[in-house]
Amino acid sequence: MSGSGKPLLGLWLYRSGEEWDYKEESPLAVKKKEDSKDSQGELEKISIIFTLKNQVGGLVRALQAFQDLGINVQHIESRPSQDGEHQVDFLVDIECDSKKLEQLGRMLKREVLTMVIGSYGNGMEKFPPPTPLSAATSFDFDDMPHFPRKISELDDAQNVLMYGSELDADHPGFKDPVYRQRREQFFRIAMNYKHGQPIPKVKYTDEEIKTWGVVFRELHKLYLKHACKEHLENWPQLVKYCGYREDNIPQLQDVSVFLKRKTGFQLRPVAGYLSPRDFLSGLAFRVFHCTQYIRHSSDPFYTPEPDCCHELLGHMPLLANPSFAQFSQEIGLASLGASDEDVSKLATLYFFTVEFGLCKQDGELKIYGAGLLSSVAELKHAIEHADTKVKRLDPDLTAQQECIITDFQLGYWYTDSFEEAKEKMRTFAEGIHRPFGLRYNPYTQSVEVLSNAQKITAVVSELRGDLCIVNSALKKISAKDSSLDINRITTLLQTGLVINDEDNHNDNPQQ
Repeated sequence: MSGSGKPLLGLWLYRSGEEWDYKEESPLAVKKKEDSKDSQGELEKISIIFTLKNQVGGLVRALQAFQDLGINVQHIESRPSQDGEHQVDFLVDIECDSKKLEQLGRMLKREVLTMVIGSYGNGMEKFPPPTPLSAATSFDFDDMPHFPRKISELDDAQNVLMYGSELDADHPGFKDPVYRQRREQFFRIAMNYKHGQPIPKVKYTDEEIKTWGVVFRELHKLYLKHACKEHLENWPQLVKYCGYREDNIPQLQDVSVFLKRKTGFQLRPVAGYLSPRDFLSGLAFRVFHCTQYIRHSSDPFYTPEPDCCHELLGHMPLLANPSFAQFSQEIGLASLGASDEDVSKLATLYFFTVEFGLCKQDGELKIYGAGLLSSVAELKHAIEHADTKVKRLDPDLTAQQECIITDFQLGYWYTDSFEEAKEKMRTFAEGIHRPFGLRYNPYTQSVEVLSNAQKITAVVSELRGDLCIVNSALKKISAKDSSLDINRITTLLQTGLVINDEDNHNDNPQQ
């Protein structure tokens, strides 16, 4: 497709048994039937998209055809093919006359799996040059919002909406030139950061450490009574490995290394309040965008924005919990390729769960939301008004709730467990319109688009290997441990794969 969405004036080369041929309506087929004109002919701007197997020497042999014919390659780029594993798509822009184009087609057909040749500029019709593969919103689905496929592409997903290098007039630090200059330093660190780099360490000032200490002491008292057990369980390890103390602000790099070992999450510095789409995209790759700056010392118990007190005290203990880490990632994966409306709903659900969520443990309401666990006043407010303001999580209703940043929330939502929250979020995410599924590959740190039967089959094959390992372990452990509930495990596996009857009727029974 061209950049304007119009089809290229082009053709498909296709195989018929062992032979290649042109479609009858293709320009080359027409040209073959015409009387030969000038041997050189008029140069045309041509774009060629061809697919190669990812094998040694394949590209070299294909490009040799261009060199042998003396065709000038003006632009070339590649990306993994969406039609099958171990295949690569290439887009090549050239200038070529019709005779050499015909020769090129014959030479390339020996090396490529499929090929599209299109002309623009001097052809029978004039179309704008095709959009480069790297600039296309989606190579599979032209109308889908762009989303990162690799963890390194998060470098390009840093759209700061507010509280970056500029502060609003009502910000406590707006009239403090020293504080504003300090914020500029943190802004530059975040904007210059690239994936794979260690997070720069910060030497915090005495005033910043004092502010941290005031918040740390007061919140820790409340945690012992109101925080969920998963938050409290990880606290001693954060003290031991990351330097959590009232007289020390932990470094993001130390916390990132700790989280990576615990749950696979890692941190990257952020310059300010990130757009919902970019923030949720990070979660899909188990990346948490984390601020390094701290709130203004004039009001240690209030901040209009996330700061390192909020991130380090509220979020980090739970990101070290495997179940909660998975919950966070699934929200992120649900956002990739979703419409702006659906991303807004997911961001709202994230807000009222991960930021302001509660759960019941041992018959009491406990807090797991980082927004509550980093705000002394709002934590007390939510607990004191639990009878009237805390409701059971209902994603469809909760997604309509207004998110308030600079004041207490109008309502709060709870579940009986993280697992219940995950299941409700999974059900909600299934209603998001996307013609594909997504899976995160932790080995390549990339998102796999499950858009055809071949890719789904490959994933099932991988999962089958894991199930064989689990099955073997069940046989060995059940012989020694009578407390192992095999029926429950079997039920979990069976309910994890549910296909509607309507879908079954539409499937080909021979597949």
